[in-house]
Amino acid sequence: MNKRIIKQLITQALIEDLGIQGDITTDSIFSKTDNAVVEAEFLMKSPGILSGLDIVEMVFNDIDHSIEILKLYNDGDFVKKGKIILKLKGKASSLLIGERLALNFLQRMSGIATKTNKLVKKIEAYGVKLVDTRKTTPNFRVFEKLAVKAGGGFNHRFGLYDMVMIKDNHIKAAGGIKEAVARVRANNSHSIKIEIEVQDIDQLKSAVDSKVDIIMLDNFSPSEVKPLLKLIPDGIIVECSGNIDEKNIIDYAKVGPDIISMGSLTHSYSSLDISMAIITE
Repeated sequence: MNKRIIKQLITQALIEDLGIQGDITTDSIFSKTDNAVVEAEFLMKSPGILSGLDIVEMVFNDIDHSIEILKLYNDGDFVKKGKIILKLKGKASSLLIGERLALNFLQRMSGIATKTNKLVKKIEAYGVKLVDTRKTTPNFRVFEKLAVKAGGGFNHRFGLYDMVMIKDNHIKAAGGIKEAVARVRANNSHSIKIEIEVQDIDQLKSAVDSKVDIIMLDNFSPSEVKPLLKLIPDGIIVECSGNIDEKNIIDYAKVGPDIISMGSLTHSYSSLDISMAIITE
């Protein structure tokens, strides 16, 4: 977790929420000199896997370093409905300012972690890794990828800068797989891994001949994948992707790829229902 990047994103999110005027509701009710301390709890209103507790802490610390935070669970823990997961103690105004932003992070990240974990459990007996993609929310990618890891999944490349992935449009624009791979190798260090997306058997053979590191079998059915695996030498990682969901993921895992990647982990999920409540006598 790159804390510097995360802190910047949290600060930007607070600026978005507070604008120039600040929280006019809270500021109208509580004066700047009102230092009355209150307590609050975060409550699970639906069961699931937690992700984002450290982010919640960073949100409130950005607002007010004097807030006391007690985390009762850790990221990756399964928590039942009705359980208190976090306790806070601090100025009422500080807690109220951070409430929605903290929940936005926690609910979304926990939703991703819960979905990921459900799918990981489906395929864990087959030794296949479940990974995410770059189909993420702009400026929210780091949080979504942290959530995938909390759910037991793995991260694919983080951005365009950390691995070469030659896709269909690269192939078309370059004039073919061999041409694209040759250009990549001519312009990059030998330490950079090369992945190529193939959509038919001819492309697969070209990728094998080019000795790439990873081959993504894109939008092939499980029955189509099985014979293709025999054409791929040991040492080349095989990834299946495209139109994989909860209903067919086991069928893909049984065939035996090394990796299954799913964009839906981070673009099609349901946020968990979590709330914050001020504790009153």
